[in-house]
Order: sequence, then structure tokens, then C-alpha cells
Amino acid sequence: MPGECAAGLSDALGNTPSSVSIRLNVRKLSGFQDVLESLDCCRDGEVPWASDACYLDRRPSFISDPLFHQGLYYVQEASSMFVEQAVRRCVNGPVRFLDLCAAPGGKSTLIASLLPEGSILVSNEIQRGRAKILAENMVKWGRPGVMVTCNTPCQIGGSGVLFDVIAVDAPCSGEGMFRKEPKAVEDWSVETVQKCADRQRGILSDVWSALKPGGFLIYSTCTFNLAENEENVHWIIDTLGAEPVPIDTDPSWNITGALDGTGIPVYRFMQNRTRGEGFFLALLQKNGTSHVPYRSANGGVNQESGSSGTDKWVLDADSFRFCKDGGTIYALPYPQADDMLRIGQSLYPLVRGTEIARLKGRDLVPAHALAMSGLIRTGSFCNLEVSREEALSYLRCEALRIADAPKGILLLTYSGRPLGFVKNIGNRANNMYPSDWRIRISL
Repeated sequence: MPGECAAGLSDALGNTPSSVSIRLNVRKLSGFQDVLESLDCCRDGEVPWASDACYLDRRPSFISDPLFHQGLYYVQEASSMFVEQAVRRCVNGPVRFLDLCAAPGGKSTLIASLLPEGSILVSNEIQRGRAKILAENMVKWGRPGVMVTCNTPCQIGGSGVLFDVIAVDAPCSGEGMFRKEPKAVEDWSVETVQKCADRQRGILSDVWSALKPGGFLIYSTCTFNLAENEENVHWIIDTLGAEPVPIDTDPSWNITGALDGTGIPVYRFMQNRTRGEGFFLALLQKNGTSHVPYRSANGGVNQESGSSGTDKWVLDADSFRFCKDGGTIYALPYPQADDMLRIGQSLYPLVRGTEIARLKGRDLVPAHALAMSGLIRTGSFCNLEVSREEALSYLRCEALRIADAPKGILLLTYSGRPLGFVKNIGNRANNMYPSDWRIRISL
């Protein structure tokens, strides 16, 4: 019976194919043309509630496009890009922002693109394996004021770290994915819905103390039922102490409002009305007006500083603080450096700012994150442009044979943009691409 109910809902929402949408990394690319040519696709309209995003006329093989691995764009479901409107509604200056359930990184890369200079984005994922995928995508996106952490909501709530905005894209029953993911239909049940609703309330309760008084919560799911959506929003208001905040929308977007008759400002994306998958979002503001400054529970910052000469690899190096952690050298934007270091002491960071290099014996080895960032001074390295076939070979972590190039560290470029590093030893070039990121499927 539950499976029949789920299947019935899927049928009611239509059996048209899922749309395909991408979002540009505007700090690396100013227009869609290069991506469309690389994917051999056509643009099929703009995503109306998102900047620098469009639909494609078909689903190509993104994994076989080097531009994707260079972080020039992100493949994101269109409805979830509505998070942009919530961010624009509640952020008008530098903030400390937590994306609590961030993997694989679609919303975090979007948020990173929207936050004003001077902001800090903490992208968190509780599951270690998914946190590594999140870290990979955030490194490829290449923003310096970003941290990736692997903590539970309870750990964050008890850490003493306070945030101006917290986004909770809560684990849910996935009804909005029925059309896109048939397995979501098989896994659905009435019991699952209630378990998800209870779990969502637990997550919100655990992290609530990390939200500053007067701060904003962006709550979202990819499901339709009232228990995980409107009922949870009312619970946040009544139990945790918050007020709903309306978001300006265009009637042509065909967004559906609350289904419980209360008129509370919430935003539903239904596949039979909007071009995208099912999505629900509410913006709420925590009661209170005081803005408590962040104080690390672990006291002062103890971090060795110094670039070890890597500052020559970084554009505008004076704007960054270079720190050492064991054999790793990374750069933090100066205005946010102390704050990011304190957060790193209180939470469990996988990524802090931009990794620049690692010390191996007496050698400084540039990090792949440097190549992916907008910080790299490309002229500090010998550049070598590669073909598409060579780029894909590199992304599979294969050794490359390079003729007429000097020995030592080379920066490979593809379509004129950094792809990654190799070490040319003469008869071949040793691949320095992160092995965990390699393309594993046959292309």
C-alpha cells in the first residue's frame, strides 16, 4: 500500500523527463559558450530564480568534460537553486554562514558564490565519506573563505561557534525525487515520513544554539508532505522561537505556497508547475536582537605562520595569511584568518581556506587546490597546454608522456585554464592529481 501511494504521487506529478541544469562559476568563467561547446549541448532557457544558471537540452556525460573537473560549472537541480533567493533576502554584508548538511556541495558552491567579501562559509557534512566528496567539490569551486568540516549538529551546537545564517537542507523522505530516482519510490513509507520528521527536529534542536539571536535559518527539504515541511516550520516557530520571513518571488515562477491553510510564507516547487524536481524552503529568523561576538571555546589561536616561499605562487599574497599545519601550508584571507583558525580549533576541519603546498623533505610540492583556486600566479610555473584526450588521461591519474618540456613541476592547462600539476622527470611526467578524485569509469 505505501508503495502504491508513492507511485500514485509520482504519476500525479507527471512522468515527463527530469530537467538538466548547470550553474557557472563566474569567478572562473563569464559565459556559457565554452561549456556548451565542450558538452556538445544547447542552452534550453534560464533558471529564472537563479543567477548564471541555465537548463540544457539533454543530459551529457559531465564526467568526461575536463571543464567540469576544473570547477568551471556545477551540475545542480534547478529547484534547489531557489536557495539563492533566501540568501539574498537575509544577507546584506559579511556573515559567518553554516551549511549544515552540505554534501555533495550544490548549495554550498551556490552560497559561496553569493556571499559578500569578508564572509566565512562553513560547509559541514556528518558522514566522513560524503564529507570528502563535499571537500573535493568545494576545492574545485576555489573560494578562499571556505571551510569544510565533518561534525554532528550536536557538536556544532555545543562548540561555542555562532553563525549569522544556518542552512539546513534536512535529510528527508525524498518524495520530490520520485521522478528522478525510482529507488526513492521503493524506499518510501508512512513510517519513513514520521522518522524523517522526528530526525529533522532533532537536527534543528541540536544546532539551534549555534545560531545567533536575530540570525536566520534556511530550512529546506526535497519532499512534499506536511509533517516534514509546514508542520516542522510551525514547530520551529513555537518550540525554538523564530519568525517566518517572506521572500520576494515572481508569479511566473509558479511556486506553490503553504498547503495547510495557514498562509505561512513557505515555498514549494511541484514538478507539474515548475521546471525542476520537488523542493520545499522556508526562511525563519531567530528571536532576539543581540549579536554575540564569537569566542573560541579553546582560547587563543596557536598556529605557526609563514609561507616558506610559496607566497610567490599566489596573486595578491599580502591579502592572505599563510599558516602551517604539519607539512601543509595553506592561505586564509587576512580579515577572516583568526576567526577561521578559531573555528578550526572548535570543529573538525577537512578544508581551511586554500591549501597551497606540502613539504616533502626539502621540497615544496604545490597543492592541487592551488591550481583550482583563483589565487594561483600561473606565471610562477612552466605552463603546458594539453589536449582533451591528455586532460582526461590526467584526470584518470595516468602517467603522461611529455615531449619538449623542462624537467620539474609543470602546471597543465586545458582551454587556457589550470588543470593541475605534474612532475616531469624526462621520459614521463608523474601525475599529481589527487588519486581519490580520479575518473574511475571507462570513457
